Amino acid sequence: MSQNSHQPSVTPSTAHAHAAGEVIDRHRHDYHQLIYVSAGVLAIRTEWGAWVACPDRAVWIPARMWHEHRVYGHSSVHTLGFASDDTPLPVDAPTVVAVDVLLRELFIACTEPDLPAAESRRLRAVLNDRLRRAHVRPLTLPTARDARLAHACRVVEEDLSRPRTMAWLARHVGVGERTLTRLFRTEFGTTYPRWRTNTRVFHAMIQLAEGATVTGTARRCGWATTSAFIDTFAQTMGHTPGAYRSAAHRTATTGASTEEPASGPSDPDSPGPRAARP
Repeated sequence: MSQNSHQPSVTPSTAHAHAAGEVIDRHRHDYHQLIYVSAGVLAIRTEWGAWVACPDRAVWIPARMWHEHRVYGHSSVHTLGFASDDTPLPVDAPTVVAVDVLLRELFIACTEPDLPAAESRRLRAVLNDRLRRAHVRPLTLPTARDARLAHACRVVEEDLSRPRTMAWLARHVGVGERTLTRLFRTEFGTTYPRWRTNTRVFHAMIQLAEGATVTGTARRCGWATTSAFIDTFAQTMGHTPGAYRSAAHRTATTGASTEEPASGPSDPDSPGPRAARP
């Protein structure tokens, strides 16, 4: 895995396409970076944890923070650099930003090739104003520091289809139930059930971006029924998994959906082409 630090003299903004399964090795920048995906999904990992960039969420990576990416589904990726003294978002940790229609268009416009400097400055001024008012969407999978907690997390993530209880998990990893409960609270700031729900939604986002059906995703990620999955996903993400799946496959140039329509529970499995798994 690459350890090279990326240290350009400018803060570049680019747009580029990636195929499913591509990996951008571990690297860092001397500038802040905002990563947006107008089609597909990009999983971003740092020592803090894992985040997802997708059509309705952008991820802010502070300067000099090591990070790596993995692409799920054919993805259109937009990266915007910000100077160290140009900070519309927090600089101490990665941040997930909710992307509305205006922010989406600004991200795309700001990463157009050969954009005139004067136009770029005007667009950036508007973008910075909007970012300072943007809503933070904190769906994050934090990285466990304690080896016992890390083991427990791996056991759950290896098979999300099984509803592992805290009692079962504690016995399986050889830790007292009270100790494991305390570790979830002290390291992650949440309960085990809340962490598991976030984990299942996180992996559901990736599967849907790869072209999986809503029903199949619900089953593999451990929901008893498709309707329960739709309810939980909608409460966490703000829209149904059908709508998310459609947006993940929307092209950056036309904005038209090429996949499952943005439906609710009544039409969870409208067919569409399946992206190749990495």
